[in-house]
Amino acid sequence: MNHTRLPFLPLLLLALAALALPGTSSPTKAEETYTLRIATLAPAGSSWMKIVNAWNKTLQEKTDGRLKIRVYPGGSQGDERDFVRKMRVGQLDAAIMTMTGMSMVVRAMIVLVLPGFLDTYEKLDRVRGKMAPEFEAMFEKEGFKLVGWGDAGLNRLFAAKPFRSPEDLKSLRPWVWKDELVFVELYDVIGANAVRLGVPEVYPALQTRMVDMVSSSALTAVALQWYTQVKYMTGWNSAIIAGGTLMRKDKYDELPPDLREVFDSTSARAHELINRSIRKDDEKAFQIVVKRGIQVVDAGDAKADWDAAYATVRKNFTGRLFPKSLLDAVTEAAKP
Repeated sequence: MNHTRLPFLPLLLLALAALALPGTSSPTKAEETYTLRIATLAPAGSSWMKIVNAWNKTLQEKTDGRLKIRVYPGGSQGDERDFVRKMRVGQLDAAIMTMTGMSMVVRAMIVLVLPGFLDTYEKLDRVRGKMAPEFEAMFEKEGFKLVGWGDAGLNRLFAAKPFRSPEDLKSLRPWVWKDELVFVELYDVIGANAVRLGVPEVYPALQTRMVDMVSSSALTAVALQWYTQVKYMTGWNSAIIAGGTLMRKDKYDELPPDLREVFDSTSARAHELINRSIRKDDEKAFQIVVKRGIQVVDAGDAKADWDAAYATVRKNFTGRLFPKSLLDAVTEAAKP
């Protein structure tokens, strides 16, 4: 008797049996759970983290646990250069960053933190509101979604020695973040000898006087205890320490439509609360350092010298980091 062998028959029977068994089907996209890995330099107890944790709780409540955030605070995933690299290779899904990190994705975004340019929240808010579609498109072209804007306060100068004019900085050793662009250029224009360091290195460098000046918001200076090592700070700010949250576009697109809708609405609310909280807390921090004896420096008749230095930085960056057409568009959008 001739038996024809059917080598695929056992596999076929197994597949049919699996279909017949209850509870063996794969979860549908609507049933899958998603965890977004987000990194930030913000410390665990900061205003940023309190609101991000609340955002995560709301996400889970509104999606019955199908969408949640796993946050890596305090630079545990490295610095912002590391965040960008890890997002690009899929080791992180999103990151909360300053414009230093965001400009590593879209270099032209540095236009938002030029010195002496968008130096009030009102100007910055108008620009980001009016030009939102253009900025979102810039990031999408690089494979990222702009989730929301979030800032870190008014950028001031803090120093251990008295200063008032740009000329005074030549006798100081100002710190610059190792990946920062604006203050590197500003100190170069002024002729100051800047010292490049990572954020964790700043406090010990202030203690040993390896550096004796930092650019920072009052909020950051208090949170990282930098203010305890200085005696003077500017009464004016050169810019806003602008930032935001970027997410890999493919990860965002992977979310089912209902989860994207919840993510969008909750993230908009979270970033609105972050900005409101940061602005209030930064002003409180300013008052704290004043009460602790930090002297507020008034530019006085040196204001024209600062304005000239700021203008030179803008001129040097135009055409190199961003086109003049973008600078003109931002200038126009900043108007009431």
